[in-house]
Amino acid sequence: MADNQEPVFQIQRVYLKEASLEQPNSPAILLEQDQPSVDIQLGVEANPVADGVYEVCVTATVQTKIKDKTVFLVEAKQAGIFEIRNLPQDQMGPIMGIACPQIVYPYLRSNVADLIQRAGFPPVHLAEINFQAMYEQQQAQAAEDAPRIVTQ
Repeated sequence: MADNQEPVFQIQRVYLKEASLEQPNSPAILLEQDQPSVDIQLGVEANPVADGVYEVCVTATVQTKIKDKTVFLVEAKQAGIFEIRNLPQDQMGPIMGIACPQIVYPYLRSNVADLIQRAGFPPVHLAEINFQAMYEQQQAQAAEDAPRIVTQ
């Protein structure tokens, strides 16, 4: 970096991009006495929105079922807009795959718990996530799935 510009990492905004709640089997399912099973799926995505500005989204899907019937399904996407400039390219992946999701995720956890509680259920608290381990696992999987060049 010959022009000696300082690296920039700033949070521009954190916001709830999308949220939905479904209770397809209410009210009958609410009378069931069995404990529901809970399935939680998480995802992270990052996209450029302008020069040096990126949107990083963390998505959670929480589905509870009793037997084969859905009690509730919550899908929420929490996003952050980050200004990231003058960083080496090899640091961009970890910044957007680890640092940014770590900032956004607590907001997602709170919004999901609140949405579920407002629907009349005990809140589901999403566990703390080690985004570094998740990122490293994704990188290892991508390397494994990459086409191999075989020379003869």
